[in-house]
Amino acid sequence: MGFRVMLLLLALALALAAVEVSGQRKRPVNKEWNYRDGSEKVSMRGVANLTQVLDDWRYDILNQVKSLLQNDHQTLLPDYSRIQPLSEALDDLYKEFNALKAHLGELTEKFTPIETFIDELKTEKANVASAPAVAAAPTTPVRRRLVKPRTPVS
Repeated sequence: MGFRVMLLLLALALALAAVEVSGQRKRPVNKEWNYRDGSEKVSMRGVANLTQVLDDWRYDILNQVKSLLQNDHQTLLPDYSRIQPLSEALDDLYKEFNALKAHLGELTEKFTPIETFIDELKTEKANVASAPAVAAAPTTPVRRRLVKPRTPVS
């Protein structure tokens, strides 16, 4: 029993000593760093040289990255073909985009005759409204038939 008590007292003494030592090392809480202290000792020539060196490095690094991206982008960007699901998703997206582009072209072809027909109707109405009222026989509007262009099936 005496050995355990001695061990407990020794552990308590070490804990108190550690608290005292850590209490002495605390920094003052309210003291702020004064960046002006020692500023008169700084060599401005050295700062200017360092600034110029860092600026040159930045310029060189940006030029190298730019040239790599333009000429050899595989070295910087990951190879998406190795990631199979992403590669398949990109292929599907590309196919859907091309299909939408083709469908948009077909819709444009279909609406072109309708647009011209509507434009002709508007000009006829404008001409009728601007012409003097004639009590002559009513004119029948010219009806045009829409012809769907045939696309060769391949």
